[in-house]
Amino acid sequence: MSADREEVVATLEDDTGAYCVDIIKQADGRFTYVEYARNADDEDAWHPREDATAATYPSEFAAYTAAMRDVAWLGD
Repeated sequence: MSADREEVVATLEDDTGAYCVDIIKQADGRFTYVEYARNADDEDAWHPREDATAATYPSEFAAYTAAMRDVAWLGD
C-alpha cells in the first residue's frame, strides 16, 4: 500500500447483495468504515449511505466493532 492511499481491508455484504460495509485503512494507519448501497439503476455502482465521514479508529477490530454497533443489518 502506498503511504498516501487508503486500502479496503475487509468488505462485509448483506445477504441480498444490496448493501455492504468497507473497513478501510487510512494513509495515517488509522481505520474507518463506510456503508454503501447498490445503485438500483446500475448494479455495478455503489453509493455511500448516510454520512460517509465516519469516525476513525486505532485498529481494524475497533472499526469493525463500531460498524457492527452502528449498521443495523450487520447485527441480523
